[in-house]
Amino acid sequence: MSLQIRPSQFIRNISWLGLSELIPRICRLGVVVVLARFLTSYDYGLAAIVLAVSEFTRVFMDFGVNAKIIQADDANVEELSNSGYWLNWVIFVSLFIIQILVAFPVAWFYRDNQLILPICVGGIPYLIWPWVAVKNALIQRENRLKITAIHNTVQNSLSYILSAVLASQHFGLWSIVLPGVLVAPIGAVIYNINHDWQPTSGFTTHRWDEIIGFGKNILGGQFLTAVRNNLDYLIVGRFLGIEQLGIYFFGFNAGLGISLSVISALGTATFPYFCEARSEFAKLKQRYQNSLKTIAFVIVPLVLLQVSLAPIYVPILFSPKWVVAVPVLMLICLSAIPRPFAGAASQLLVAVDRPHLVLRWDICGCLSRRIVDASRFSGDRGAIFDQCNFCGVGKVWAG
Repeated sequence: MSLQIRPSQFIRNISWLGLSELIPRICRLGVVVVLARFLTSYDYGLAAIVLAVSEFTRVFMDFGVNAKIIQADDANVEELSNSGYWLNWVIFVSLFIIQILVAFPVAWFYRDNQLILPICVGGIPYLIWPWVAVKNALIQRENRLKITAIHNTVQNSLSYILSAVLASQHFGLWSIVLPGVLVAPIGAVIYNINHDWQPTSGFTTHRWDEIIGFGKNILGGQFLTAVRNNLDYLIVGRFLGIEQLGIYFFGFNAGLGISLSVISALGTATFPYFCEARSEFAKLKQRYQNSLKTIAFVIVPLVLLQVSLAPIYVPILFSPKWVVAVPVLMLICLSAIPRPFAGAASQLLVAVDRPHLVLRWDICGCLSRRIVDASRFSGDRGAIFDQCNFCGVGKVWAG
């Protein structure tokens, strides 16, 4: 099926995906309040480490298989789907094994054996996803992003609800780890019901080199993003202790969730929107410009609204003791504005087979940020912790 995305359909895709992100994020705000009542800062610290390890592992989930299938010409879709199906199995089983092996040195690094079992259990969904990963890519290729939206809404909302229930039953760390494992089969069922594709060939490595060659730059960019998003967790946990990391991690879940959800939806919708016009420069240019206008129309008012309401919702939701963080939180909320514009540029480069340029830019961005972080951390640790306790508001424990 060829890609045909009308501008109105692009808006509908964004609307569906935005709604699918907004609903779970609203649930997440409620869950953060519930978890704060039942979990200790030590539980939060352990959860931050477990989820950071999982995020680094998840980076390798997509070696470009989905992107290549979405971008491919009609004549190559079936062949790439079959090759991608078997490559997915190799990748995901390997990731499951790697996560189990990594659990032991991580526990040694943080001097806490309570990390081993949760990290191992957190890898179970890798054994479920290969069954439907290609179906997910084909659904996106066909621009049936309503299905993606339903999947995201159901899976994420159930995950947050389960977190609240388990926390109220005093499951501690497991109230954050278990929900992702329990809801993974539900997500697989949704994709399986909505697409009937099945592999039509036995195990094959045909075109793996093409898929991996295409995806390696995407993979590099995703890895650098994971480093930027999680390296601070690893540093704080190692040098300041797990309990202090728990306080730090709690702060990251109190601000930018809704804005970042909409940004995520924009990124998912723009890639197939660009791919359909990749062979027509004028049309591609127009679509890129239209996407920037849509981003500006959606993101800027949303972020400004959130910033203006921060002094009101922070003390109400998270108690008056967090009022001191409001000025910093407001500045970090404003940092969300340029993110979707950079994301659209990255999607455009990938659509026209230039993912290496995205990787190079991510390397520069990651190095510059790490240099700044290192210079800050070299100062007084306590003062640094006080200053950065809220500076990354918006990270989400469920990915």
